[in-house]
Amino acid sequence: MSKNYRKAPKNIEIASNPNDLAQFEQEIGYKFQNQENLQLALIHKSAGEGMSGFKSNERLEWLGDRVLGLMSARFIYNNYPSIEEGGLTRLFNNVVNGTNCAEAARKIGLHKYMKVSKSIENVHGNDNVLGDAYEALIGAIYLDGGMDACQKLIDLAIECAKTGGNSAKNYKSALQEWAQKRKFPSPSYEIISREGPDHAPNFLIKVCVEGKCAEANGSSKQAAEQIAAQILYERLSQNGR
Repeated sequence: MSKNYRKAPKNIEIASNPNDLAQFEQEIGYKFQNQENLQLALIHKSAGEGMSGFKSNERLEWLGDRVLGLMSARFIYNNYPSIEEGGLTRLFNNVVNGTNCAEAARKIGLHKYMKVSKSIENVHGNDNVLGDAYEALIGAIYLDGGMDACQKLIDLAIECAKTGGNSAKNYKSALQEWAQKRKFPSPSYEIISREGPDHAPNFLIKVCVEGKCAEANGSSKQAAEQIAAQILYERLSQNGR
């Protein structure tokens, strides 16, 4: 056991492998100067049920939520110059919502290192716990190393939102159905540009239906098509077309 890692009280269950925080730091690509920042980010409020003076990751979550919001907003503003305010807000919400943050948390194995109450039986499947912890981790890194140190976790949240792993709606299918109901031709998708190296490409896709078009960027052709379809579908739906 790391000498800096405090032993959990008896009413706390640690999901698995709680002691190897060095391995977790490798997973997130950041080495903490102050291990207490990391330790606190991993403590869910349920772990302190009935305990006075207990500290959980709630304050770090509050801070991390603001950092995630600002850095995500900056990315979206800079990378989607043709999208108006409503579309920017939808893209922003896709990144910062709890389900997306939980998906990002699973990709770094965050559930394996958390302290939770025994009443929480499945940390891996609990979006609320994981989403909050992901924001807390961002807050902890921000306190420890500043905004630039958070970039990897911000990029991961953005990537999860781009690939649509947390999306309950397939907007390409929704747009296709919308066109069919009105007896319009099927949506057409066009690659406007492909930039970046092979390991980190960026596609700009344009989708059109009956003369109405939208554009979006994505790390894959499929991801960009989904985002463009969402923007156009919601725009058409709002206009009552």
